[in-house]
Amino acid sequence: MEVLELARWQFGITTVYHFLMVPLTIGLSLLVAGMQTAWVRTGNERYYKMTKFWGKLLLINFAMGVVTGIVQEFQFGMAWSAYSRFVGDVFGAPLAMEGIVAFFVESTFLGLWIFGWDKLPKKVHLACAWAFSLATVASAYFILAANSWMQHPVGIEMHEGRPRLTSIWAVLTNNTTLAAFPHTIAGAFAVSAAFLVGIAAWHLHRKSEEERVWRSSLKLGTWVGVVAFSALAISGDLQGKLMFEQQPMKMAAAEALCHTEQPASFSIFAIGDVTRPDCENVKSITVPALLSFLAHNDFTSEVKGIQDLVPMYQEKYGEFYPVDERLGELSGQPIDYVPALPVTYWGFRLMIGFGGISAGLGVFMLWLTRKNRTPTGWWFPALGLAGIATPFLANSAGWIFTEMGRQPFVVVPNPTGIDGVWMFTAQAVSNSTPGEILTSLIALTTVYSVLAVVEIYLIRKYVRGGIPGVLPQKTDDGALAFAY
Repeated sequence: MEVLELARWQFGITTVYHFLMVPLTIGLSLLVAGMQTAWVRTGNERYYKMTKFWGKLLLINFAMGVVTGIVQEFQFGMAWSAYSRFVGDVFGAPLAMEGIVAFFVESTFLGLWIFGWDKLPKKVHLACAWAFSLATVASAYFILAANSWMQHPVGIEMHEGRPRLTSIWAVLTNNTTLAAFPHTIAGAFAVSAAFLVGIAAWHLHRKSEEERVWRSSLKLGTWVGVVAFSALAISGDLQGKLMFEQQPMKMAAAEALCHTEQPASFSIFAIGDVTRPDCENVKSITVPALLSFLAHNDFTSEVKGIQDLVPMYQEKYGEFYPVDERLGELSGQPIDYVPALPVTYWGFRLMIGFGGISAGLGVFMLWLTRKNRTPTGWWFPALGLAGIATPFLANSAGWIFTEMGRQPFVVVPNPTGIDGVWMFTAQAVSNSTPGEILTSLIALTTVYSVLAVVEIYLIRKYVRGGIPGVLPQKTDDGALAFAY
């Protein structure tokens, strides 16, 4: 196998695994801070117990996210050193900001929150919860700013063949970032909401003690999930319209739109071989003119297809890769500007489908538990627990679509911005041997598999332990030894 293929597999595996932790940490940290706020304001013991239980699960997930996230930074130097040299002058600023927020603000206030239960005044301790929760959001923003620059380069000038940062403000206010950020945060809330609903439903079915805690958790999760899905739909529409402008090939691939249409229909489901860029023998179930509306906010506009976009890309960015031994077998070969159609087409639909299923399950669970009812059938907890996976799958499918859909670029050209700012993925890899990358791929995959087992074991342990497993010991008279 070529170094490029191995490096892409390594980065894909570690990134998808890491991103399983990220949305749960972001969403759950804000919800836990909200639970603690309710306790401090009302003094209601139920909110204290909710804070302790969900806070414990948050800490387990946070720890795993930190461990796996560190590897992401090292990957740039390990397998993508040419890419690091190309984007280093730009990425240095947002990644430094993320490091300051993540490792100073976030970790400092999280530590104070963990160890300050019986040492800090209530409101100071609560402020620590909000500080590290908001820091996770800020950290996500800086990472998204860096990623969005790869999707839409801004705020730079070319100097000796490399982009040099001229405006950090332009990078941080990139319209791609401003569209991706609310979509990502809404996805994080969807993940954490399903997490609350599934675990709470399981405890309600077991008729565990503290029924009020589980019922409140389930209602919170269902309402947050419904609102999050609404925000996902709105922000996703805005993001899609930007992609039609900035990366028309990605969106054509997402629809398997091989030929230009006016008006263009939205493909709900395709039957046939979508791997071919000519779409022969592909039959689609479509909604007439909907794609035109999603692209340009009207039902009559033209949407260009793959067959017409390929010559445009060839004219702008070349027909052949440079002759360079570092490109391996791609040296001097024709550039394939069409992303992997099965991945983009089905990834886009899996993202939407699993998101819709998650929202539907949330509404259904809310209806099932109306007026303090709890279904007695085994299917009730099974449905709740299965629902936990749906927003995780939607998030993963969305990111795979976003990253795979921009190929063959690792830095995508800005079609209306500075000329000459792009980088092919084939040019970005390190000067390593296949054996070196394969060794690190096997090692990292093995370690991540072990970490997955550890996280599942710890979460399962504390979920099964319920409220008693996270509360302080009782005093001699049987009262709870509260932190304050």
